[in-house]
Amino acid sequence: MTTGVVRRVSGVEVLAVVLVVALGLRVLGVDPLVTPQLRVGATVFVAVVVQALPFLVLGVLLSGVLTAYVSPAALRRVLPARTGAAVPVAVAAGVALPGCECASVPVARRLIARGVPDAVALAFLLAAPAVNPIVLVATAVAFPDAPEMVLARFVGSFATAAVVGWVWSRAGRVEWIAERVRRVPTPGDGPRWRVAAATARHDLVDAGGFLVLGGLAAAVLTTVVPAAWVAGLGEQVVLAVLVMAVLAVVMSLCSEGDAFVAASLSALPLLPRLVFLVVGPAVDLKLIALQTGTFGRAFALRFAPVTFVVAVLCGVGAGLAVGLP
Repeated sequence: MTTGVVRRVSGVEVLAVVLVVALGLRVLGVDPLVTPQLRVGATVFVAVVVQALPFLVLGVLLSGVLTAYVSPAALRRVLPARTGAAVPVAVAAGVALPGCECASVPVARRLIARGVPDAVALAFLLAAPAVNPIVLVATAVAFPDAPEMVLARFVGSFATAAVVGWVWSRAGRVEWIAERVRRVPTPGDGPRWRVAAATARHDLVDAGGFLVLGGLAAAVLTTVVPAAWVAGLGEQVVLAVLVMAVLAVVMSLCSEGDAFVAASLSALPLLPRLVFLVVGPAVDLKLIALQTGTFGRAFALRFAPVTFVVAVLCGVGAGLAVGLP
């Protein structure tokens, strides 16, 4: 009797098939990007993946180092014993460990595997791509005439990470995160550098496929949002805040470059653009895809909506606090 084995198709394999088909059409003299919409979508997809991939590699390398060289006991000595007090410490650590949102996902996974409380690891996941010096400097460069945007972005993003961490510490459930996340990989005996390399390779293959799927989703949805809609929002601040929050999710920009996109939308007031900058690094399509593949669907279905609501509220609150128009 023969038993079948169900094998999950990865995002990398989907990308390989798409590239092979596109190349075959080009060889036959058929342009696969026959419409401007398809060309825009292809550009968005390449931009999302190319921007995110170097930081994803950085993240998986850091996750390998955490697994091989950092013991659970060392982490417990650094973090406060109480989860509520450890959450802002993890958020502050994001200032010292710059990286984009894709890089923070595998790092948070390894933090959980090393015994760090879920809420603390998730607070770091949200903080690292949003409050680090690279992002803040990019924001200052993008908004030279509005330096208050830097402070507002820092406050809004810091508050988002801390509030979500505290909410998860109270309402989160262990079973919402896939059991595999809590298992430290055992690649075999050998030197620590080999353990680190094996862990990084495992995480890159696991997360890279979902980055590809997230990039495809972002490309498809970005092409169906008419540019004229943005121009008509200048006089409707509340609607503009909501639309910019949704656009941040759809466009899936890297946190190191999103400030320049927000700055280019000069027809909008600063407050909606701030919400765009606070929401984007916290929740977007590629992040949802990465988090689904890393932590499980049950996690993503709960974490993404909560993070979105908190980010919008914290962004608006930070903007009003510093007096943004």
